[in-house]
Amino acid sequence: MPTDPPSFSRPSVQGTDRMDVIVKNGTVVTASGVSQADIGIKDGKIVQIGGTLESADRIVDASGCYVMPGGVDVHTHLDSGDFGTKSADDFGSGTIAAACGGTTTVVDFCSQDRGQSLGDAIAYWDSKAEGKVAVDYGYHMIVTDMNDGVFAELATLPDRGITSFKLFMAYRGMNMIDDVTMLKSLEQAKKYGALVMVHAENGDAADYLRDKFVAEGKTEPYYHALSRPPRIEAEATARAIALAEIVDTSIYIVHLTCGEALDELLRAKRRGVDALAETCTQYLYLTKEDLARPNFEGAKFVFTPPARSVEDQEILWKALQDRVLETVSSDHCSWLFKGHKDKGRDDFRKIPNGAPGVEERLMMVYQGVNQGRLSLPEFVDLVATRPAQVFGMFPQKGTIAVGSDADIVIWDPEATTVITQSEMHNNMDYSSYEGHAVKGMPKTVLLRGKVIVEDRDYVGTPGEGQFLKRAKYVRPGKPA
Repeated sequence: MPTDPPSFSRPSVQGTDRMDVIVKNGTVVTASGVSQADIGIKDGKIVQIGGTLESADRIVDASGCYVMPGGVDVHTHLDSGDFGTKSADDFGSGTIAAACGGTTTVVDFCSQDRGQSLGDAIAYWDSKAEGKVAVDYGYHMIVTDMNDGVFAELATLPDRGITSFKLFMAYRGMNMIDDVTMLKSLEQAKKYGALVMVHAENGDAADYLRDKFVAEGKTEPYYHALSRPPRIEAEATARAIALAEIVDTSIYIVHLTCGEALDELLRAKRRGVDALAETCTQYLYLTKEDLARPNFEGAKFVFTPPARSVEDQEILWKALQDRVLETVSSDHCSWLFKGHKDKGRDDFRKIPNGAPGVEERLMMVYQGVNQGRLSLPEFVDLVATRPAQVFGMFPQKGTIAVGSDADIVIWDPEATTVITQSEMHNNMDYSSYEGHAVKGMPKTVLLRGKVIVEDRDYVGTPGEGQFLKRAKYVRPGKPA
């Protein structure tokens, strides 16, 4: 697991000192339990939990609510330029939406272009984020063009706080890499303290099937799902894990969707591989049948890997309960229905892959608590604590503890709504979860002790989000 971030410290403040903020009368929920306690905040940090807390510049009343750590979403694509177009959300609107959904930390994917150095890619991402980010943030590095210079640069990234590299096994001609590039990246990650993340699909097999369907006149969005069946994901999952085993290092599978891929993950864990994986909100609620909606509405649900079956949803919920999967991420990628998705009206291959969800993530996963699938601590663990632990931000992020950043969500378990795009704070023209009734919503959100969301309205200042220099990854059982 990662070591503590360098910025983490435990301040010493006496209970009689005046606080900047006191959160009173709430039920504190962490991954380790539930308790009644007030929380004292000073200089952006949690300095006291419980005991006597009397005076503060601001009192936040959490009566009838849960007090949870801010959500940590380790899979977003903000200000994305893939598929020959530009996404609707930049770092401003995307992170405001995250905040209004109860997420106070995101880790976005910084993508290298062909022929570009990693340093230039980072500088470009910094320019896109500057003055806009509403929550704290970090980067994963997407490697698309490996050469000797890039190989050397990978060794320098962990010291810059970028401690994860992402590789694609799909999208030939765009992001897809070969096995040699993966082996080299795994080698550098192992040596210098990073974790390799993999989009696991057999890209050649997917291309073969999709071209075959189009040649047969099968151009509707539904054939996107049929062109990327579970076996394509499972094969790549097994191969990626095998390559990590060859290097004797760790690996993280992004957006695992189905029982067949989960079987490969479980086999690896039984062999002693440090194989980690996430799923995403959409795979818990949407199915491939959504891609068959009439009037091209199915294009809204074209993302990769595709949505699967109700049976796969049940398998994923069980894997979350059993702690087999590390987190539920959003994979937020904001392609508009009109202007982006409709470019593929006559050919599903031209539909940009991706869907929004950074704001809806906590609300949708919380329904698992209402349904008895998850306990409150398990919910917090999945959406905040474990992603912070895996990606080098814990205990600065992902928990409520003395010394941690005062990233806090006041969660009203009785609040209800029916999700509609009009309620969201992004720049989209649809929600992936339109019409879903939810019970339990964020009411107030604090970022490092400052209230940035009140009654689901953003009241912060764009640009106050800070870049996180994340700790290096240390494989369990290995010396730090």
